[in-house]
Amino acid sequence: MPTSQHIYSCVSKLGFLEPQPLPSIHIVANMPQAKVSDAAIAQVVEEIKFDILAGVPEGSNDLKRSQIARTFISDTITAPTKEMFTYATMASLGTTALETHIAKITGKEAALFMASGTMSNQIGLRTHLMQPPYTILCDNRAHIFKYEAGGAGFHSGAAVTPVAPKNGHHLTLDDVKNNVVYGPDVHFAPTEVIALENTLNGTIFPQDEIIAISEFAHSKGIKMHLDGARIWHVAAETGKSLKELLEPFDSVSVCFSKGLGAPIGSCLVGPKEYITRARRIRKLFGGGMRQTGILSGSVAYALTHNFPLLPRVHALAHKLQKSLEDIGVTILSPAETCMATSFLGGSRVVLHIQTSESAVDDLISLIATIAEEKRKAGFVKPEVQVNGHRDVYVRRVAH
Repeated sequence: MPTSQHIYSCVSKLGFLEPQPLPSIHIVANMPQAKVSDAAIAQVVEEIKFDILAGVPEGSNDLKRSQIARTFISDTITAPTKEMFTYATMASLGTTALETHIAKITGKEAALFMASGTMSNQIGLRTHLMQPPYTILCDNRAHIFKYEAGGAGFHSGAAVTPVAPKNGHHLTLDDVKNNVVYGPDVHFAPTEVIALENTLNGTIFPQDEIIAISEFAHSKGIKMHLDGARIWHVAAETGKSLKELLEPFDSVSVCFSKGLGAPIGSCLVGPKEYITRARRIRKLFGGGMRQTGILSGSVAYALTHNFPLLPRVHALAHKLQKSLEDIGVTILSPAETCMATSFLGGSRVVLHIQTSESAVDDLISLIATIAEEKRKAGFVKPEVQVNGHRDVYVRRVAH
């Protein structure tokens, strides 16, 4: 019979039982050295506790949602609905199931949940980039180049080759061939990753061009990454499955808080070995999270209930663009999905699943009024876009 000090295992080669010591177990408890009074503990409790709802008027969430319905800054401002909250609270365990589902619908072997699209992109790139020197080729308007705080250089030590598409819409195979670096010339850092974005400023990247670029890249041993933060819009507008849209890419970042209306979250998808490496890098980046079931529940709700709302968003965007064009507003980037980049100080107008049609009508009416006032005041529309506030019309309103 084994004692409390040893366990026995059968060693078939020798034919006898060999005792092995149990591993040492250390029990650590942060116990006070002396008795602390209940009054002292109560004081600490009072200092720590926090009621985030204190002073918040009843119905303020409903007011916030009504304001969001009339805000055109971004589709990241959407607020979770009561139905989403209710569903999410029932999903205490769900992140693994969500990752499995995302991998399945994207046609990839594995997926990894992340806190944000920027994290998903940066970890996605870092996982591909093994040993410098190397470069990443992308559109000069790409999120990974302009809006991720120089992350590629900071996290991966990568130089970025930003390319302006000659057609003004999307990168072509010729654009890539004219800027990609490969071969033995030691004067140039080779292109290791071509990173595309779909959608970009609300425009859809033609699938046949993506396939052509992918075939060329893979023939040269170059990886393909997609910033697919708003790939949901492409699927909703074209009717193509995510598997078809994402098949040309080695890795893809998909976001749940843009377009779909989840409060947080993104997924990186790719081969199993790649995602295994990415999981380690996520830990290194401080991106590991615990008890994320409530976040996964919100995403699951968004996939089921919010994705079907995107065609309505696209219809509103098309309506807005046509109305602005009729007024005389120059559209810099056509509203193929949810964005209309207009010549109004060079900014963009973004619609989302919580945008109300009345807000769109009011915006059209407001711009039409301003345009008419400008014409009556003798304003002459400039031939080219003027950046900054030099092309902003200001009207004083007396109260």
